[in-house]
Amino acid sequence: MLTRRDFATLITGAAFVAGAPTARADTTGSTTGSTLTVAFDGASVPSFVLDPHNCRFAPQARVLRSIFDNLVVLREDQSVGPWLATAWEISPDRTQYTFTLRQDVTFHDGTPLNAAAVQANFDRILNPANALQSLSQIGPYTGATVLSPFQVRLEFSAPFEPFLHNLSTTGLAIASPAAVQKYGKAFGQNPVGTGPFKFTSLTPGTQIRLAKNLAYQWAPAGAAHPGPALLDQLIFADVPEQLTRVSALQSGQVQVADLIPAQNIAAFKADPGFTFQQKEMLDTTYALMPNVAKAPWNDLQIRQALKLSLDIDLIVRVIYFGTIQRAWSPLSHQLFGSAEQALTDSWKPDPAQARAILDAKGWVPGADGIRVKNGQRLSLSFIDTQGNREQRLDVIELVRRQLNASGIDLVIDSQPPGNYLKKLADNDYDLAAGAQYAADPDVLRSFFVPDARSQMEALNENDPVLTQLLVAGAAEGDSAKRANLYVQAQKRIIDQVYLIPIYVLRYNLAAAVNVQGIALDAHGFPNYHGAALGSG
Repeated sequence: MLTRRDFATLITGAAFVAGAPTARADTTGSTTGSTLTVAFDGASVPSFVLDPHNCRFAPQARVLRSIFDNLVVLREDQSVGPWLATAWEISPDRTQYTFTLRQDVTFHDGTPLNAAAVQANFDRILNPANALQSLSQIGPYTGATVLSPFQVRLEFSAPFEPFLHNLSTTGLAIASPAAVQKYGKAFGQNPVGTGPFKFTSLTPGTQIRLAKNLAYQWAPAGAAHPGPALLDQLIFADVPEQLTRVSALQSGQVQVADLIPAQNIAAFKADPGFTFQQKEMLDTTYALMPNVAKAPWNDLQIRQALKLSLDIDLIVRVIYFGTIQRAWSPLSHQLFGSAEQALTDSWKPDPAQARAILDAKGWVPGADGIRVKNGQRLSLSFIDTQGNREQRLDVIELVRRQLNASGIDLVIDSQPPGNYLKKLADNDYDLAAGAQYAADPDVLRSFFVPDARSQMEALNENDPVLTQLLVAGAAEGDSAKRANLYVQAQKRIIDQVYLIPIYVLRYNLAAAVNVQGIALDAHGFPNYHGAALGSG
């Protein structure tokens, strides 16, 4: 983690000076052969996991996009197009996908991308001994058959409609099987893909360094250009303190900074020395998740009192100054199957009703205003492991104040990742929060269906009605029927207060005016393949 005090030390001690890149001019008037340094909000984490199959942390997944490629690319209309796979056929019963691969692709370690490599990737994810986070993304995958050196058939026990969309995400990017075998569990610190940049080094929790892949000639259709990146080096510095990121960009220590805080966005938009862009991410919305497996939050009425105590419009307005929207549904507005339109204005804050519910349940105000029952305080232990990324703890502070007015105490329990997972496993928490990037509404299955839920999820409900809707949604081939199933599922999630949506993330970044060619892809992830440093 970097603070303002030690950021300059890192820059000075590194083998580069961000404000003075070496470069050579090309015929377009931009410069190539440069070093671009990005200050990103990676939260206060002690390590980086750059394994696409075992990473569900968006800041690190954004780095993965530069190292790894996918079989297919997600277009702006959320259809999929060819990438490492040039074509595919789906069997009439929708249980087999046959992919034809490019024949000119090599991994960064020099090994070829072929049908056997694709098979190895999916079998790695399927192996329960690996316990990889991407397992839910392959659904009922059973195995693969290599048909020829560059043709592979992926097989499923049942139709799985989300598969092509999931194939476009970093979670199903293609890794070098040779490197996976070489590094084992340390692959996440030694990533090898086929992307426009290759990994060179990292400082755990602090910095990731990438270099141009000179062999790159296989960008997807719609890319800025098909060949190698224009930059020689791409460096990501983890700067979780938002004012430090802003200061580093304004002072020229870095050329790009992401997740600019709301109070600084207008200034960057107005300053001719910088460019600013933002885009709504495809994901689940950031939401509060009460532990429904622990009393008293296993009582629907108590959860309703929790929700009725919150004025989410006020929270989002105060923290984000109108730069992002409050959320009504579990899925972001633009994601296929979102129930945002159906759920907008479906409930209003009502602290008086919340207090009436708590009174009726026997929770009475104590001497300090916090409610008690049978000697127990009505206290929420909020478990957190990411700090103030996206100003989330600022949100929680306003949540705490509003709950306090209803007589509910909220205490923040900040934990390192390992302890966080142990507390989830031990059911030792009352409230969690989070979001998950996704290209398909099937992401809800990994939250709410017990046998698809990963160890990172804080939701403990076991709702057969909701499970049936989500399982049916994964198998449904008719898009209209499928969307309706997900709308029904989201209405039930909200009605049962399994989670309380707060905001829809718009990923943003600001860059020095001489930085050209950074694109935000259909997922809302930054793409640095076409980035270059110009004269400004």
